[in-house]
Amino acid sequence: MKTTYIKLSLASILLLGIYSCKKGEATASKYELEGTADSAAVVVSDSVSSAATTKVKDKQFIKTAEVNMEVKDVYDATISIEKSIQQLGGFVTKSNLQSNVVSEDTYNTSNENSMLVKKFQTENTMQVRVPTDKLGELLTLINDKKLFLNSRIINAEDVTASIKYAELETQRNKKTNENIAQMKVNKDKVNIGNDNMKEGNQQQLESMNIVDNLKYSTVDIYIKEPKLRIAEIAVTNTKSIDNKYKFNFIYDAKNAFVEGFYLIQRIAVGLITIWPILLIAAVIMYVLRKRKYFKKPDHI
Repeated sequence: MKTTYIKLSLASILLLGIYSCKKGEATASKYELEGTADSAAVVVSDSVSSAATTKVKDKQFIKTAEVNMEVKDVYDATISIEKSIQQLGGFVTKSNLQSNVVSEDTYNTSNENSMLVKKFQTENTMQVRVPTDKLGELLTLINDKKLFLNSRIINAEDVTASIKYAELETQRNKKTNENIAQMKVNKDKVNIGNDNMKEGNQQQLESMNIVDNLKYSTVDIYIKEPKLRIAEIAVTNTKSIDNKYKFNFIYDAKNAFVEGFYLIQRIAVGLITIWPILLIAAVIMYVLRKRKYFKKPDHI
């Protein structure tokens, strides 16, 4: 029984080695192959931290890092970091460079010209992916750009157990699929088969993500300038332009005369509109005067 177990174990190891040679397969055998390759690779000397180049026999680590620092010029530092990442075989997934304006004032220097003065602070939030074996080298290059390091976090997550669990789940899914194949064809078999296939696809996706995270480390970088910077921008003196065209006597007098003529027209039209009221008022006045005229002899 023991001899049979040893033979089966050797056969399993051989099969795992064959399957791991297939590019793009997200299986536990590939994790083991990559672990062997990592242990055989040359360890890059990282003067920043040994956590970035952690290697332990029979262990797999997903490594991430966060860097928060101040630099002399955010734009120049961003370009330099992006070039370094490209040279190391990595890529940038996010780069949000922006200038936060603290104040903005305009000073007139002549009747035609003004100077716009902006006080601002530039910052950039980046997320990059770099080959895991180059993480230490990247952190060293980033560290060379700093004026002041606010914080730096390096994580090395041990995913050895997760890889083993993924392997066991793959075997279970395969066994379940074999059991489903032996069932009679009916509605339940179709539903169970679909659920098992969906679970298998999800497991394969998770395995692919683990492979990708083992191969590439994610680094979040936040850089900013320590003090405010000033930008001087030559602009037109808008106040003198406004004063130049603010008032024109001849034009405004002409418009006032025309507006007065239109006002007379509107008053006349308004009086015509209320002619019934005027007519009634005239009749009432006439009646009242008549009555007053006839009462005057009584007082003599």
